[in-house]
Amino acid sequence: MQVDFIDKRNWDQFHSPRNVLLALVGEVGELAEIFQWKGEVTEGLPELTEKERDHVGQEMSDVLLYLVDLANKCHVDLPSAVLAKMEQNGRKYPLDKAYGRADKYTDL
Repeated sequence: MQVDFIDKRNWDQFHSPRNVLLALVGEVGELAEIFQWKGEVTEGLPELTEKERDHVGQEMSDVLLYLVDLANKCHVDLPSAVLAKMEQNGRKYPLDKAYGRADKYTDL
């Protein structure tokens, strides 16, 4: 879907890994701006207006789209990479040592 969107507009020429990464970072910054100066925001974002919550969803979508594009440009199988990373995290943070703790794995 995303590759087709980019191809139909002849934008692939602009989507080098570097450019996509910089665009991704920019979108993360736009997402962060929504939360900036809000203080602590709780789950569900009740402190935000409906317009702000909609904006959060739009910016998260941009972040996800650029991340998927970057994975494609870098030939990374993102679903496999996520599964491998979760397995690695499970070994680094075993339940019996990490449960209820925020310590870095080297401090468990």
